[in-house]
Amino acid sequence: MSDILILDTKTEQKESDITAGFSIESINKWLISKQGIKTEQKVIFFRLLATMVNAGLSIMKAMTILEKQEKNIILKKLYGNIIAEIKTGKNLSQTLREYGENFSDSECSIIESGEKTGKLNSSLIQLAEQVEKVSSMSKKLKGALMYPAAIVVVMIGSVMVLMTLVVPKIVEIFGDKDKLPPLTKMLIGTSDFFVHYWWSIIIFAVGFVIFVSFWKQTESGKYRFDSILLNFPILGKVIQKVVLSKFSRILSNLLSSGVSIVESLRIISEVVGNEVYRQRILLLREDVKRGIKIGESLEDDKLFPEMLVQMIKVGEETAKLDTIILKIADFFDEEVDTTINSINKLLEPIIIVTMAIVVGVIAVGVMQPIMNLADVVSEK
Repeated sequence: MSDILILDTKTEQKESDITAGFSIESINKWLISKQGIKTEQKVIFFRLLATMVNAGLSIMKAMTILEKQEKNIILKKLYGNIIAEIKTGKNLSQTLREYGENFSDSECSIIESGEKTGKLNSSLIQLAEQVEKVSSMSKKLKGALMYPAAIVVVMIGSVMVLMTLVVPKIVEIFGDKDKLPPLTKMLIGTSDFFVHYWWSIIIFAVGFVIFVSFWKQTESGKYRFDSILLNFPILGKVIQKVVLSKFSRILSNLLSSGVSIVESLRIISEVVGNEVYRQRILLLREDVKRGIKIGESLEDDKLFPEMLVQMIKVGEETAKLDTIILKIADFFDEEVDTTINSINKLLEPIIIVTMAIVVGVIAVGVMQPIMNLADVVSEK
């Protein structure tokens, strides 16, 4: 991202720009706000800022130090913009909210709470740990999704190569194709389709991806797509545990930072990453507004395991919900690790068997007429 163009703020603005309501600085700010920073960079930012604040430095002084030592042009400009905003009288949380692409609502709320309670350094350290954990779970989920997807692509590619390059050469040795075995005829027909209509397969695949992408942008499509993922065999359980881990960890951090339950649930609904859970959390928020406890609202809900609901009830009864629900998040993290390892071990023999069956069918289809021909020759 270091090669992204940042306009020179020292350049003199033209009169037409001022008249149009634009400025070089505002364009720079917009460009920066749309650039995503890496998780590792965000974690380092929170930890370094927490260390300097804990040492007694003001936010302004700490940000100035971070800007001077930063080598990345995007981050350096971001820090400069934050310093400029703070100079106008804004606090850190207000400034970071203007960069929604990089700092989520939950992160800004925790920082805001830390500013109000005088525990900003603790809030920043807490945020760094949260970002690391949530990012780790997201990466593991993507890994769990990408592995089988990559294997399927490789299998399809291998079959296409066999059907378009290998099988046509072999079937040329056969004479009258009408006398060939049914399996060989099916193999030849499939091969002819791949050879002559390979473009239709590509068009269908690209069209399907485009359709799903647009469908996911609609409200009903996103809900149904996420619902399908949650009900997908084996993988759906991994997705559910990742979502519940994120829900538990962020809720714990928000509550321990002093954010109200109602506001915490609103924030979590936007960052949980699943439309089915988002809508359910918003319903939970309405129940809490009416005085219903979280545990009561989630009781007998298939989206939330009984163990989680019971732990929440205990937390509400003992007024230690933030502490207890954080332990639940750690539990789900371990469950995700165990489940993903199990999936990888289970997929390997399935993939080997599937490939063996595909190759075996092709081999039998090719060898069967040759063996029949050998039998005829031996009889003569």
